[in-house]
Amino acid sequence: MPEALARTGICEETIRCGLTDEAAASNQTQEVNIVYRKVDTNLNFVDREKEVEKFWKDNKIFEKSMDSRKEGETYTFYDGPPTANGKPHIGHVLTRVIKDMIPRYRTMKGYMVPRKAGWDTHGLPVELEVEKKLGLDGKEQIEEYGMEPFIQQCKESVWKYKGMWEDFSSTVGFWADMEHPYVTYDNNFIESEWWALKEIWEKGLLYKGFKIVPYCPRCGTPLSAQEVSQGYKTVKERSAIVRFKVVGEDAYFLAWTTTPWTLPSNVALCVNPDEIYCKVKAADGYTYYMAEALLDKVLGKLAKDDEPAYEILEKYKGTDLERREYEPLFACAGEAAAKQRKKAHFVTCDNYVTMSDGTGIVHIAPAFGEDDSRVGREYDLPFVQFVDGQGNMTKETPYAGVFVKKADPMVLTDLDKEGKLFDAPKFEHDYPHCWRCDTPLIYYAKPSWYIEMSKLKDQLVEANNKVNWYPDYVGEKRFGNWIADVKDWAISRNRYWGTPIPIWRCECGHLECIGSRAELVEKSIEDIDESIELHRPYVDDVHIKCPHCGKKMTRIPEVMDCWFDSGAMPFAQQHYPFENSENFDTELFPADFICEGIDQTRGWFYSLLAISVFIKGQAPYRNVLVNDLILDKNGKKMSKHVGNTVNPFEMLDKYGADATRWYLLHTSPAWSPTKFDEDGLIEITSKFFGTLRNVYNFFVLYSNQDNIDIGKVFVDYRKRPELDRWILSKYNRLIDDVTEEMNRYDHMKTVRKIQNFVVEDLSNWYIRRARRRFWAEELTEDKKSVYATTYEILVGVAQLMAPFAPFISDEIYTDLTGAESVHLSFFPKSDADLIDEKVEERMDLVRDMVALGRGIREKERIKVRQPLNEILVDGKYEALIEDLVPLIMEELNVKDVKFEKQLDKYMNYSLKPNFKVAGPVLGKNIKAFGAALAAADAAAVVAELEAGGKYVLKVGDDDMKIEKDFVDVRIDAKEGFAVAMENNLFVILDTNLDADLIDEGFARELISKVQQLRKQKGLEMMDNISITIAADDEISAAVKKHKDYIMKETLALELGEGTASEEFDLNGHKTGIAVEKM
Repeated sequence: MPEALARTGICEETIRCGLTDEAAASNQTQEVNIVYRKVDTNLNFVDREKEVEKFWKDNKIFEKSMDSRKEGETYTFYDGPPTANGKPHIGHVLTRVIKDMIPRYRTMKGYMVPRKAGWDTHGLPVELEVEKKLGLDGKEQIEEYGMEPFIQQCKESVWKYKGMWEDFSSTVGFWADMEHPYVTYDNNFIESEWWALKEIWEKGLLYKGFKIVPYCPRCGTPLSAQEVSQGYKTVKERSAIVRFKVVGEDAYFLAWTTTPWTLPSNVALCVNPDEIYCKVKAADGYTYYMAEALLDKVLGKLAKDDEPAYEILEKYKGTDLERREYEPLFACAGEAAAKQRKKAHFVTCDNYVTMSDGTGIVHIAPAFGEDDSRVGREYDLPFVQFVDGQGNMTKETPYAGVFVKKADPMVLTDLDKEGKLFDAPKFEHDYPHCWRCDTPLIYYAKPSWYIEMSKLKDQLVEANNKVNWYPDYVGEKRFGNWIADVKDWAISRNRYWGTPIPIWRCECGHLECIGSRAELVEKSIEDIDESIELHRPYVDDVHIKCPHCGKKMTRIPEVMDCWFDSGAMPFAQQHYPFENSENFDTELFPADFICEGIDQTRGWFYSLLAISVFIKGQAPYRNVLVNDLILDKNGKKMSKHVGNTVNPFEMLDKYGADATRWYLLHTSPAWSPTKFDEDGLIEITSKFFGTLRNVYNFFVLYSNQDNIDIGKVFVDYRKRPELDRWILSKYNRLIDDVTEEMNRYDHMKTVRKIQNFVVEDLSNWYIRRARRRFWAEELTEDKKSVYATTYEILVGVAQLMAPFAPFISDEIYTDLTGAESVHLSFFPKSDADLIDEKVEERMDLVRDMVALGRGIREKERIKVRQPLNEILVDGKYEALIEDLVPLIMEELNVKDVKFEKQLDKYMNYSLKPNFKVAGPVLGKNIKAFGAALAAADAAAVVAELEAGGKYVLKVGDDDMKIEKDFVDVRIDAKEGFAVAMENNLFVILDTNLDADLIDEGFARELISKVQQLRKQKGLEMMDNISITIAADDEISAAVKKHKDYIMKETLALELGEGTASEEFDLNGHKTGIAVEKM
C-alpha cells in the first residue's frame, strides 16, 4: 500500500444510508474471487462478538497490545476494585466501558497503559453474607461459631460471583490484567497497608479517641464520615418539646429534642449565651422559660379568642440562665450522676444552639452527640450512657432491651402521662442509615482509632486543586467542600473480616505499630515466619515483648475500615515499598486517569487522596472522570422494589456489547444521569451499526466483483474528484474533533461526532452520491479514486471507533487490512493538507440547499421521485457552486437550478412579536414593538436577524435592540411556489406540474416498485429481468414514453403489458406489476 494511503487515519462507525437495496444484495454469494469477507447483516451481533472475543483470547491480543507499547510513555490507570460477592448491575456496564475505553484509546495513541484489575474482598458486607449463609445473627453468635471457621467462610464467600464478573467483563469487552489482579485480602496487599499505617503512626497522626461516632448497632461498629454520607434517608418522626421543672419555682424550661430515646440520659440543658430568653405565663396555665424568637412558633397555638397565647413576665440574656438548676427528667439519670459524684441537671451555655427550630433550649446527653459531648467536657458533666452496643436501652431505664428507635414512642407516652410533654410534633428530615445493613445509625460514644486528617486539611485542598475533575464542579464543590471541612478519619472497626490494625498494646500502656511481616517475625515471642496469614485470629495469637516493662504485648482487636484497603491500592497493588520501588514514582504513581461513580466522591476518591497525601504529599490521580447514575427511561432511580431495574446480561445477550456500549456513551455525558431506554438501544443498533455494516458490505460487494487490489488503485489526492476530496477533508477534521473531545474526556461528543460522520457524511451523502461510480464497467481513474477513498475512510472509521465499539471495529479492520487486530494499530492522525475549507464550504452549502428542498417536498407532500421544473436559490452563490448544479438537480429531482438575485419577488414576509419571549422583556412596550415591526422592511429585518441574531428597530423615537427570538417570522411563497429558510439561506421550489413531469413521475414510481420486487425475490444485483404490467391508459402511456429509461434502470430485457397479480399504487393509479428473472 502506498505511504500516502497509509497516512490517512480512519475511523470505524456504523452507518445507515440510502444504499439499503444494494447493501442487502451483498448477502448473496458472488461467483468471483473474493478479496474481502462480507458480513451477513442478519447475523446476530452477539454471535459475531463471541467469535471476536474468542479470537482475542486465543491469540492474546490484549497481551500483544501491551507488549507493543512497552517502549511508549506510561499512562497509568487505577481500577477501583468491585466486590466479587455481589452481582454486576447496569451501572457497572457504564463504568466498565469507560474504564476500558480510555485505556484502549491511550494505547492506540502509543502509550503503555498498565491495567491491573482488582478485587475488594474485605468488609462488613462479606460478613453479613456469611452470617446469612450460616444462620447467624450478630457478633455473639459469630464468636460462638468460631472466628477461624468464620474467617475461612468469608474468604470463600468473596469469590461467590467471581466467575460471573469475569464473564461479564469479557463480554462487555473490558480489557485488564485479570490473571494477576490485586486482592485486598492478600498478604502482600495487607503488608503494604501495614507499612502505610506505620508511616502515619510515626508522623504522630494516628490516635485513639473516645468520641461520639456514627454507630451501627446491628453491625456493632462505628462508621467513617464518608460511609455515613452514603446512607441518608428521608424519614418522618416525632420530636419532643419537654417540660423540665425549675428547682425552687413553679416554672419549666421548655426544651426540644429530635431523639426522645436520649432523654433518660439527660444531664443538662443548653441555651445560646447571646440570645434573649423570656419567662412567660402561657395560656395552658404553665410558666415557661424559652427563647423570645421562638415564642409565637411554639406557643402560638395556645391562643384563644379572648386570651393571648402567652404573657411575657421577664426577659433574660442566655448567660443569665447559666447554671440554673432543674429536676431530673428521669430518676435513673439523677442516680447515675450521684454515683459519679458530678453535678448535673443545670443550664449550660453554647453558641451551637440556634433559633431556627425548637425552643432555643436543647437537652444535653454527652454520650449521644458531638456538641453534647463537647459541652459535657467543658462543664464536667457526668457521662451517662443508657444504651448498649446493640442499640438497646439498658436495665437502668424503664425500657430495658428495647431498640432505641422503638423506645421513642414509649418515652413520649410516659412523659405525657407525667405531664412533662408539652408537644410531640412530627418532622421530616434526612437521617443516616447503615449503608450495609440499612439499620438507623445512632451517635454513640465509642473509643476508636483515628487518623488526624484535620491536620492535613490545607495539604488536601492544595493537592485537590491540581487535579483535573470531569466535571470540574464535582472537584470544586462536592469534593472540594468535603475536604475543606474534613474530619478526622475513624479507621477502626470492631469486626472480624478485615485488615487487622497492626498495633500491639502492653498493660503498662506502651503501644507499638508493626509495619511489615519481617518486623513482626523479628519481634514475635512465638516461633513464626513470614508465611503467617495476616488476618484474625492468626495475628491475634502473635505477641511481642514490651521494650519498656518486658511483659507480653497483645494486638488490639480492631480491624481497619475497608476504605483504607481501597485508598491504599496505589501502593498495595504493587506491594510497595517491598517491591517495585525503583519505578513506582516514574511509572506507577500517580494515576493519569481514574473513573468511578458520583457516590465515590466521599468514598474511594477521598480515601485515595487522604492516604497518598500522607505518604507522598500529593494527589494519587491527575484526571478523575465521575460518572452519574443510570436511571430508568422516565428518569426514576432504578430499584428492585419498584421493578424498573435493567438486567445487564439480558441487554448484552440481546443487543451485544458494541451497541450497548455505544448507546450508553452516546446518550449523555458520563457525569450526567443516563436515562436507559431500550428503544434508544434498538435505534442505535439499527441507525448506526446497521448502517455501518451496509456501507461496508456495499464496498465489499463491488471490490470483490472487480477483484480490486487496493494497493494498485491509489490515486493522488490532488487528482481525486471533489466529492472524494470533500469526504477526506471531513474525515480528517473528524480526527481532530475526536482527539480534542477525548482529551477532554467527553465521550458523548466523541461518539456523536463519529456517528454523525458515518450516517450523514459517509453514508447518506458520499456513498449515495458516489455509488454509480462503482458500477462503471472499466477501472477508470475515477473508479480507482472512489475505491481508494472508500477504503481509506472505512479503515479509518474502524480505528476511530475501536475504543468505543471494539468488536465490530476489529472485525471490519482486520477484514479490510489483513492485520491481526485494530487494537494493535495506532489511532489516526489528521493530515492538514487534506482539510480543504473551500471544498467543504461548497459541498456543505449544496447539502443545506438539498435539505431545505427536501423539506419543502415533505411539507407540500410531493414525493422525491416526482420531477419538478426548477429550484430557485440566491444569486450570490452562483460563482461558488455553479459547477455543482447537476448535483442539486439530481438530488432534488428538478430540471433546472436558477440563481435568482431577487428572491423577494417570489415571497411574502410577515413579522409579528413573539409574545412568549418578547412580552416579559418589553412589558408595556410590546404593542409599540408590534406596530414598529409591521411598518418595518420585513426582508431587511429578516436578513439582519438571520445574519447577526440582532436588529435595531425604531420604536417611536427610540432605537430598540431586539433579539432574533423576539420576532415571529412568517414567509409565504407566491402561488405555484414553496419556500424554506434556515440561517438566512433560502430555497424556493416551483411546484407546478405539467403532463411531462407527471408521466416521468409515474416512470420513477414504477422503477421503485420493481426494485422492491427484485429484493423480495432475492435476485442478484446484476440479474436481468422481464417486467409485466397491468395498467390504465395514463400509466401505459407514461411507461411507453419512458420505456428505455425504465429498462436501463432495472436491468430489464423485456417490458410489456399482461397479467400481473401483485398490485401497487403509482401516484393514485392501481397498477399490477410482475418481475421474473431471465
